[in-house]
Amino acid sequence: MKKRQSEMAGKGGNPMRAAKGTSRRDFLRTTGAAAAIGMTGLSLARGAHAAGEDPVLKIALIGCGGRGTGAAANAMDADPRTRLTAMADAFEDRLNSSLAALKEKYADRVDVTPDTTFVGLDAYVKAIQSDVDVVLLCEPPHFRPMHLRAAVDAGKHIFCEKPVAVDAPGYRSVLESTEIAKQKGLSLVSGLCWRYHNATRETVQRIQDGAIGDIVTIQETYNTGHIGGRPRDPALTEMQFQVRNWYCFTWLSGDHNVEQHVHSLDKAAWALRDASPVSATGLGGRQVRVQPEYGNIYDHHAVVYQFDHGVKVFSFCRQQAGCSIDVSDYVMGTLGTADLMRHEIVDRSGKRIWKYEGPTPNMYQQEHDELFAAIRSGNPINNGWYMANSSMIAIMGRMATYTGQTISWEEAVDSKEDLTPAAYEWGPAPTPTVAMPGITQFA
Repeated sequence: MKKRQSEMAGKGGNPMRAAKGTSRRDFLRTTGAAAAIGMTGLSLARGAHAAGEDPVLKIALIGCGGRGTGAAANAMDADPRTRLTAMADAFEDRLNSSLAALKEKYADRVDVTPDTTFVGLDAYVKAIQSDVDVVLLCEPPHFRPMHLRAAVDAGKHIFCEKPVAVDAPGYRSVLESTEIAKQKGLSLVSGLCWRYHNATRETVQRIQDGAIGDIVTIQETYNTGHIGGRPRDPALTEMQFQVRNWYCFTWLSGDHNVEQHVHSLDKAAWALRDASPVSATGLGGRQVRVQPEYGNIYDHHAVVYQFDHGVKVFSFCRQQAGCSIDVSDYVMGTLGTADLMRHEIVDRSGKRIWKYEGPTPNMYQQEHDELFAAIRSGNPINNGWYMANSSMIAIMGRMATYTGQTISWEEAVDSKEDLTPAAYEWGPAPTPTVAMPGITQFA
């Protein structure tokens, strides 16, 4: 299959034309650490054994919700010579809850003090500027392009949760940050955790080695139950409510086709050697989650992605209570079908011809194990290209469902739609409208 990528895909290469220069609106972009591109972030790792013992790697956690707390625990478990020394979150209660949980488990390795706990929408700047080596980016997706750029500019190694953007300007910014990280020798590991799952790795490798022949069709389904929605607290301003309830607002989460279903779309892209689609056509809407606490996201999406040589990816996701649950990935080829969730391959008659039987460590832990091993070895990992590509595929699908139009890849990546708010302030904010297919315009 013709690949819409360079030979460096998956290793930090950019398969597209040079990304257009872009940035989020000029809010808190000054980090005080805009190092020259040629500088390396691995000096500590390369001198690790000078004194006979690995130096301590200091960690900053940005975004202290459940996923962030889990990522911090994974980072601590990945390397015995790690210390959590800084934390940042938009809300003090969430930071305090996370800190208490981590102190309970890692009492002697949590060196966070009042001077290294930072609260507010600018908290990430102070955490990154503190004396840390590794930054964990686990904040709502909207903020990731901005926070990623600040961490890369400061020369930090990074774990970055998925998705990495909610709009095309964010995607383009992430591509730029990825290239800077590569030139600096920084490790950048993505939270697209199935890439670190042994059984899925082996299954995808066999697909790429030809076990199912040429790929014809991929079906990706992520139908779950009810997710999201917080009752409005009258004590909160509109901006506070939206950030607290971030999952339900497109500008913060990207919608669940981006925030959650990106895992499925990433597996499809991976099987196709990280190709980018030619076009996307979709439908979606908001049937069940219609109350104000559900912001402006949809509760179902269905998108057909057209790839080169007639390959189609059929993508479905739904978050509605009382409906059947189906989370599955089927890659269908001329010789058989691979089931990525069962880690098996069957031939055209349905007879199983292979099934993974090896060890499968926890994938959330594995991604951190490999990140810290890369930092220690001085051989950086850079997942930036594929995490940006897969996030953009998901964004492209949302563009198609929200507008009701067929969207080309070129239109999607060049889109001028910027979901950044007018100001990052704890005060009034506009209530985003719900997109209406056929009425909402593509930008």
